[in-house]
Amino acid sequence: MRAVSEQRQADAPVDPLFSHAASPFVHTEVPAPLAFASPPASPAIVPMSAWSTYKSQITFAFAVLAFLMILVGTVTVLQADSLVSWRYYVAAAPLVPAAIVIWLFVRALSRMDEVHKRFQVQALGFSMAATALGTFGYGFLEGIGWPQMNGTLVLPLMALLWGVGMIVIALRYRFRR
Repeated sequence: MRAVSEQRQADAPVDPLFSHAASPFVHTEVPAPLAFASPPASPAIVPMSAWSTYKSQITFAFAVLAFLMILVGTVTVLQADSLVSWRYYVAAAPLVPAAIVIWLFVRALSRMDEVHKRFQVQALGFSMAATALGTFGYGFLEGIGWPQMNGTLVLPLMALLWGVGMIVIALRYRFRR
């Protein structure tokens, strides 16, 4: 009995899937929808999550903003009346937010993992060495007649070279073999 039913199935023609071309005259059935579990309810966005995630960047930005605001105010006050007796205290006022910026930077460095600390130290080392060589070389050029360099350009140069060092080190780390 089993052999006869297997023989009938073997003799039956096979209907390939492409034998019925898509046609507006062929009635097709809509597939039954699948029952999926609904996604879990997502928690509402809590503003404190942004604060806890970006706390160090936000505080650093506020400290730099305070430094710049006090610096502009100091320059404005000293240009308006530079002969007052308290001008030294006004000139020293930007040191307070500058000290806060330094403290925040050191605190952020201490909270990094070993790999990021290594990146920062390498970038700062490159920045300090390149700034030292650049300013030392420019000092020799000043001796032969080049214009004198303003000392306030040293820190922005160091910050720029620190950024360049971070980019180079990050790319070297990413594409190393």
